[in-house]
Amino acid sequence: MSKLPDLEGLAVFAKVVELRSFAAAADELSMSKATVSKAVTRLEERLGARLFNRTSRRLALTDAGQSLVERATRVLAEAQAAEEEASSQSSAPRGVVRLAAPMSLGITTLGPVLPGFLAAYPEVSIDLHLSDATVDLVGAGFDMALRVASLPDSSLVARRLRSVTRYVVASPDYWELQGRPRHPAHLAEHRGVTYGHQSAPETWRFTQAGEEVSIRPRAAIRANNGDVLVPSLVAGIGVAVLPDFIVGPAIAEGKLEAVLADWTAAPIALHLVMPPGGPRPARVEALAAYLAKTLSGKS
Repeated sequence: MSKLPDLEGLAVFAKVVELRSFAAAADELSMSKATVSKAVTRLEERLGARLFNRTSRRLALTDAGQSLVERATRVLAEAQAAEEEASSQSSAPRGVVRLAAPMSLGITTLGPVLPGFLAAYPEVSIDLHLSDATVDLVGAGFDMALRVASLPDSSLVARRLRSVTRYVVASPDYWELQGRPRHPAHLAEHRGVTYGHQSAPETWRFTQAGEEVSIRPRAAIRANNGDVLVPSLVAGIGVAVLPDFIVGPAIAEGKLEAVLADWTAAPIALHLVMPPGGPRPARVEALAAYLAKTLSGKS
């Protein structure tokens, strides 16, 4: 192995992973598909391991590719950032930023603020991916993501933007018919309209003055998106625990009523997360700063 690493091969590999395609990587890098393929093959021969399992329809990372992708992505990002910093154009962010966000948050909260960013930075474009599933930022080639959660420890760089209030809600007619609970334990008697994108049933957790209560509701309907549950709630099907950006408008319009205000649902927050490492391209830093300002409630 030579003393200098194959930086071009690493960068090309990272771009193929980001775009999930040799052809798309070739287009973005202004290379031929053959050149991109040769760069990856050269890197595989150098490492003595295959990086991709390739079929006519699918491109999947091998274990060796998965172990390499984070560092290769960092090599590409740092090289791009270094060039931008050294260039007289670095003060004008340009290029594509890949952003992931939950579906409901993306539509109700993120969508309305993006036009302001695009107007301020006309040479930056955004590739927005909306899904309530947690995406692999490094493996899928995203520059950043918005997540509504109580985040576990990870290697990602996370910035807390604001707390997210969750409400115990049902329609006023439902509460009149079924009775308003005076304690979270009473929710076990109600039908749940529940949210979740994992196989495990949802658990509602509440605290008050040191007391903790956990409820696993009987689900009348369960969905992997919160907005789709609102009509069932308004129709009086059952009870839900959902965040402000989903049920806030229906509460304000009187279609839903929140109860148990003296209890606190398990705390969650809106976070901006990015892969580790740096420096980052100016376009990524610009969008991160803009989202931190506009979504923190302090703008």
